[in-house]
Amino acid sequence: MKLTAIIKRDSDLGLYVAWCPEVDVATQGRTIEDALSNLKEALELYFEDEDAIHPSEDILVSVIEVPTKAEITQ
Repeated sequence: MKLTAIIKRDSDLGLYVAWCPEVDVATQGRTIEDALSNLKEALELYFEDEDAIHPSEDILVSVIEVPTKAEITQ
C-alpha cells in the first residue's frame, strides 16, 4: 500500500513531525529518516487493527501560492 507522508520540522521541539493524511496518523523523530521510520512503524501498527479505516486512493497533494499581506498591499 502506498501512502502519503508529510514531514515538517517543529522548531520548538527540535524534532521532525511525520503525518499520513489518509488515515490521520502522526509521529516524530530527531531526523527526517527517524520520523519516516517511526511513521512506517505507526502505520503498520494502525493497520493491524481489524477496525482500522483503510484509506481511499483519492488523496492528492498540491502546492498552492497565496500572497502575503505585504504583497496584497503593494
